[in-house]
Amino acid sequence: MVRPKLKVLACCLVLLAPAVLCAQVSITPRPKPAPIEGKTPKANIRVDTNLVLVPVTVCNPYNQPVTGLEKEHFKIFDDKVEQTITQFSMDDEPVAVGLVFDVSGSMGNKLRESRQAAAEFFKTANKDDEFFLVEFSDTPRLVSPMGTSIADIQNELTFSPSKGRTALLDAVFLAMHEMKKSQKNRKALLIISDGGDNASRYTESELRSLVRESDVMIYAIGVFESAAVRSRTPEEAMGPSLLSELCEQTGGRHFPADVSELPDIAAKIGVELRNRYVLGYIPTDQQHDGRYHPVVVKVIPPHGLPALHAYWRRGYYAPSN
Repeated sequence: MVRPKLKVLACCLVLLAPAVLCAQVSITPRPKPAPIEGKTPKANIRVDTNLVLVPVTVCNPYNQPVTGLEKEHFKIFDDKVEQTITQFSMDDEPVAVGLVFDVSGSMGNKLRESRQAAAEFFKTANKDDEFFLVEFSDTPRLVSPMGTSIADIQNELTFSPSKGRTALLDAVFLAMHEMKKSQKNRKALLIISDGGDNASRYTESELRSLVRESDVMIYAIGVFESAAVRSRTPEEAMGPSLLSELCEQTGGRHFPADVSELPDIAAKIGVELRNRYVLGYIPTDQQHDGRYHPVVVKVIPPHGLPALHAYWRRGYYAPSN
């Protein structure tokens, strides 16, 4: 690790992660997001002095994580300029994960499989991981705060009734706030929901801004039933595109899924979250102006392998003097 000369811009995200809140927590309305005073936004790309560290997940055409690649199998571009990769490793750090779980009325007959999906995801956990649970219907609730055991979270999920509307955006805001309590470098949210938002006080624009400036990776499982597609509301119809956009921006992924596919997909997300490469480079443009830098990662498959797909946070904010 290069010794920092400037303030560290800590990593995102980005799945897979304040005083303890035991009572119900809700989000109160506000006219617009409060400005962040005196701070440069953070992203799931660490910038230590002049070294930029980019976590990358690589998957094959079957959505399985690919390990065993070397530095020469990657190219990275900062502001469309190719960079020289000076550091390369596999990231196996513990992760802080917030489960954002939909218990709105429309989830009724999908709750059992959704709970099974959460259980499969937790099977991939490491002993040093941290977890918390946010449930949402008309409003979001912090049911289990940061550091709660997996057993306690699963117990809470078992007794969660299905009712009310869907405040998905508010739930993500609440989860991002709770994530600030973790000291882990790697942080992720896993959203399990069946559609769009129809009850939040926060807006999509506010959430997009928060996600871009955060250090949290987002994965989402869209719980859909094939026969119910035609009867979906406009909000539910827009849900997949919003989730896809949020996940892609952070380096995570959105998996639209039929109910029967939930456990398998959740297990894949858990494995993927814990199998990431880290690419390090010193930008050729070293202006410390606090500007947002778009980043592009390309994978060159070894001979004999099919085309591979990379997932990474799409940019970072440079340090400012």
